Amino acid sequence: MAHDPFAWTEEAAREREGSGLVRALRPRPEHSDVLDLASNDYLGLARRPSVTEAAADAALRWGAGATGSRLVTGSTALHAELERELAAHCGFEAALVFSSGYAANLAALTALTARGSLLLSDAGNHASIVDGCRLSRAQTSVVPHADPEAVGKALDAYGGGRALLVTDAVFSVDGDAAPLRMLADVCRTRGAALLVDEAHGLGVLGPGGRGALHAAGLADAGGRLPGGVVATVTLSKSLGSQGGAVLGPAAVIEHLVNTARTFIFDTGLAPAAAGAALAALRCLRAEPHLAERAREVARTLHTALTAAGLQAVRPEAAVVSVRAPSPHAAAAWAAGCRRAGLAVGCFRPPSVPDGISRIRLTARADLTDGELGRAVRTIVETAPEH
Repeated sequence: MAHDPFAWTEEAAREREGSGLVRALRPRPEHSDVLDLASNDYLGLARRPSVTEAAADAALRWGAGATGSRLVTGSTALHAELERELAAHCGFEAALVFSSGYAANLAALTALTARGSLLLSDAGNHASIVDGCRLSRAQTSVVPHADPEAVGKALDAYGGGRALLVTDAVFSVDGDAAPLRMLADVCRTRGAALLVDEAHGLGVLGPGGRGALHAAGLADAGGRLPGGVVATVTLSKSLGSQGGAVLGPAAVIEHLVNTARTFIFDTGLAPAAAGAALAALRCLRAEPHLAERAREVARTLHTALTAAGLQAVRPEAAVVSVRAPSPHAAAAWAAGCRRAGLAVGCFRPPSVPDGISRIRLTARADLTDGELGRAVRTIVETAPEH
């Protein structure tokens, strides 16, 4: 009998089972009575009629797919319109849309560094940033979480030359925000560039949901951000669609068009996703209170859960993290919530850098007070014993 070259996967599966780290796909139905606190639809726009109608209209006008890379046939007037409005809303000169936020981070990190340059990455950064650092040819150093002093020391030790600091604006595990003003000051005084992933900041933080950079007070009186700062965003969270973008000075965006491999060699974002994201962005601009409502919901969840004796991390945006005693307990807790009609996220190693398992809640702007009360009761009643 021929040797099975993938026999090792069975042992890997047994190890995952023993550690409580098994993951499985769970297709969601078209319609459901389950209360959703698991998705990243922070503003509740993914199913808003104006957004879904814009997606359908874009598909009818431009076709089901982009048909090619952005540099061949994959760019449309819709992509250019989205880029202009994204850049203007977030206070940058220009923007470049990618097929995902993951691809946007890979592009920025690999195209804005080079062999011999220094790349500093926060210890709590998202996997897409970690992978971008691995793919870059720069000298990469992981700095302690949210520690401007450590960043300054690392830059001082480097002694000059091209340097880039990359950090999440809001960290996806605990929902804490990076100290962007202090980090920006450290980078500015040492001539380093700052790259900020606004995946969980856009639509939630800053005036009108303009993002964490604006919330940190880094924009000037005209709403423009300094030239040494670049941001990445995703279109799949607050904007309820799919895709990502890099925003920054026009010269940086032109450089990415010519050098970023995940832009040059990837099929462009589907027109339907671009149309939906543009419609959602216009909803946010017309209803800036949505950002504050998402933060209010997060604060309400945190207050109620901590009052009930649970270990919930104080949210700085729309992510509410509640710690569990073990990976098995976290999985059982999430399953118990689902059986009770509530969907919550379940974060276990290796998704959590500190090894502590959690359930994670999405504070959506469209949740009613009644739904919040129901969610809190369900989480408390299904909580594991410590």
